[in-house]
Amino acid sequence: MLHEDLEMRRVILSRLRNAGIAKIETERSSNAQLTVTIHTAKPGIVIGKGGSSVDQLREDLEKRFGNRVRISIQEIKQPELDAQLVAENIASQIERRISYKRAMKQAILRTMRSGAKGVRISIQEIKQPELDAQLVAENIASQIERRISYKRAMKQAILRTMRSGAKGVRIYCGGRLRGAEMARREWDREGRVPLHTLRANIDFGRATANTTFGAIGVKCWIYKDVAAPLRKQPVATETTAPIAEIAPQPELAAVLAEPQVEVQVATPEPEIAAPATTPAPRRTRATTTAAPKPEAKPARAKTATAVPKAKAEPKAKSETKAKAAPKAKSETKAPAKKATTTKKAKS
Repeated sequence: MLHEDLEMRRVILSRLRNAGIAKIETERSSNAQLTVTIHTAKPGIVIGKGGSSVDQLREDLEKRFGNRVRISIQEIKQPELDAQLVAENIASQIERRISYKRAMKQAILRTMRSGAKGVRISIQEIKQPELDAQLVAENIASQIERRISYKRAMKQAILRTMRSGAKGVRIYCGGRLRGAEMARREWDREGRVPLHTLRANIDFGRATANTTFGAIGVKCWIYKDVAAPLRKQPVATETTAPIAEIAPQPELAAVLAEPQVEVQVATPEPEIAAPATTPAPRRTRATTTAAPKPEAKPARAKTATAVPKAKAEPKAKSETKAKAAPKAKSETKAPAKKATTTKKAKS
């Protein structure tokens, strides 16, 4: 569908070059009928004498696309306010060797007089036409139309392009070259043309040479240079990140200020003081139990008999410490009385 519409527009524009066509609209209905609307500034040229040119155009389109075609023509009453027609008018004047400045000024004056509020026309000059693939292809096509050898035209174009600073050129011609009965393809290349490299800056252009023995197509590829990769700027991302974080800070500060007061009221100090008081009595008990042991040993050393000492020690080990202490005191008191009695007998 899309290709049919594009081909139809090409056919209409090639037939009606000088009709001042600004726009072509196509509409398809369910009854397999195609409606073509042509917006033109010169409807007399499109219609022809007695509508002959319109009927001929309709018949050609029906034969070519196999659908019923209905053509409607709409006249543009103010062509000076149509940008497409203004651009085509300036281009046709430049082709006729008229100064581009004069053509631009005249077009601006006509447009402003027609009621436009503003007009801007920009023309950019191509400083090196040898490095533009479209201009190179059109130059070769024009030379072929003037019966110049296609090989000579191709070689001259390649030499000029390489001298201008290109890294590679490839030119392709196809059709009935030199009027041969069999169509063929010929191409020439110099330098390097990496078509599969994505970063390669390659310009492409094509043109058609309409000769008496048929149409000859010309294609041109010009390899200029490798495009430099874009560098990332991490500084820009770093500067934007903290700006987003600073915005909610006053709200968070107000929310976080309330739980801080609750944490202070909880007073975790008594939890730390409780374990500090409990180990104090344990240390005092250890000292009290260890104190009587050194007192018992010197008491036993003062006694005269050593036999009861040996008996008391194993009993103390087998029994509890609480029972061993009173037994040791009772045994020490008994021999002390015997010693006094013996001293009285001797006296």
